Amino acid sequence: MSNSILAPAAVLVAWSLVMLLWLAATRFPAMFKSGIDLKAQPPGGRGEDLEGVLPPQVQWKSHNYTHLMEQPTIFYAAVIILHLAQGATPLMVSFAWGYTILRIIHSIYQSTINVSTVRFAIFTLATICLVVLSIKAVLVTI
Repeated sequence: MSNSILAPAAVLVAWSLVMLLWLAATRFPAMFKSGIDLKAQPPGGRGEDLEGVLPPQVQWKSHNYTHLMEQPTIFYAAVIILHLAQGATPLMVSFAWGYTILRIIHSIYQSTINVSTVRFAIFTLATICLVVLSIKAVLVTI
């Protein structure tokens, strides 16, 4: 059984951690610059509370990190199903890499330029890859 379809999933996991580090590297200095004292914050505070407090360009990294915790969970499941059910054909591996590469491009774009129409186009292309992977996962398991 080939592990090659697991590689794009592993890369996306690693990329998600890169985004977490980028988020922290921009958010904490921005919080310090804004005069936010973490020790003075009430219990239960969330990153969402920083909307409108920190500059949008700082928050974009946080938004993207949140996005990487949402739809990619379906990707991870589809990849694992394809791997376990031996449905990881070279075409499916290509779609898995396509999804991963497009999500990385989406992350960089959202975190730097963030024009919604372009970001949505990148997201749509990635979603098409995910739909193909999901359909194949269903077909190899029924």
